[in-house]
Amino acid sequence: MAAAPPPSAPGGPEPPPPPLQYSLLLQHLVGEQRRPRAWDPAAFGGIPSPPKSEEQKMVERAMESCAFKAALACVGGFVLGGAFGVFTAGIDTNVGFDPKDPYRTPTAKEVLKDMGQRGISYAKNFAIVGAMFSCTECVVESYRGRSDWKNSVISGCITGGAIGFRAGLKAGVIGCGGFAAFSAAIDYYLR
Repeated sequence: MAAAPPPSAPGGPEPPPPPLQYSLLLQHLVGEQRRPRAWDPAAFGGIPSPPKSEEQKMVERAMESCAFKAALACVGGFVLGGAFGVFTAGIDTNVGFDPKDPYRTPTAKEVLKDMGQRGISYAKNFAIVGAMFSCTECVVESYRGRSDWKNSVISGCITGGAIGFRAGLKAGVIGCGGFAAFSAAIDYYLR
């Protein structure tokens, strides 16, 4: 049994407290001796989830596949691009304009036809870009084995470079940098 420290004299200084071992505390909080916690929803008053059936697992695997993500981005890009194309055609003053007869007022049929053509054109472009980016990001994520901001930057560079490379090497490099920067900004904002 260890001897207790002598009590301090009523007028004398108090003995210093024993030193805290911060390194030992840190090893248990964030170091190698840290134990992972099992977060059971039932322990916190939550609803416990039943085990997943084979059908649920199969649907989950299908929805997490690169093909499904690319198809979803393609459809979403088509819808968004179509809406954007119709909107820009609606505010464009040259829709339905005939350069041969500049004083003629276009009919509603001609204006709607031009709006539809622009909407389809934008829809196809947005669908292709969305599918390219989503598929590339999924492949990069699968290859790296991580889900972080670098995946979107790498896939943005690949997608922008592939789109810009059709116009030459310089355009490909600029497209790579621009699309990567845009992807990084969007990923920073959303995460």
